[in-house]
Amino acid sequence: MNDTTVTLVGNVATAVEYRDTAAGGVARFRFAVTARRWDRERGLWSDGNTSFYTVSAWRSLGANLAASVSVGEPLVVHGRLKVREEERDGQRKTFVDVDATAVGHDLSRGTAAFRRAVRTEPAPQPEQDPWTVAAEEGTAVPPQLVTAS
Repeated sequence: MNDTTVTLVGNVATAVEYRDTAAGGVARFRFAVTARRWDRERGLWSDGNTSFYTVSAWRSLGANLAASVSVGEPLVVHGRLKVREEERDGQRKTFVDVDATAVGHDLSRGTAAFRRAVRTEPAPQPEQDPWTVAAEEGTAVPPQLVTAS
């Protein structure tokens, strides 16, 4: 409820790694976001600093992402921002992660062809008429319709 959500526009910096876990499949990759600004004096665009994020995508989003994305491709990533600090080699380091809720190619920089994923979960079974079940079982009246006299 109090999560910080962000939308980032940038490029895939590392290969997408996908693995199955007890909580479902997860895809992870590093994402580079570089600020660009118009330099009026020189009359051209200049790049600012690049920020790197570790993006995680779970379950079907992760599987679809692993099958669709390659290094260098421009993406739009939307998700929950997580900032954490760790001590490594005696130094305190800050890491910024994004748990993605939606990922797509940045169509302002190219085209894409969407293919709907086929669901692998079984379809729910329709309820059967109790008279049909009784007939298949060879009983005259469905058990749930028999009343005590």
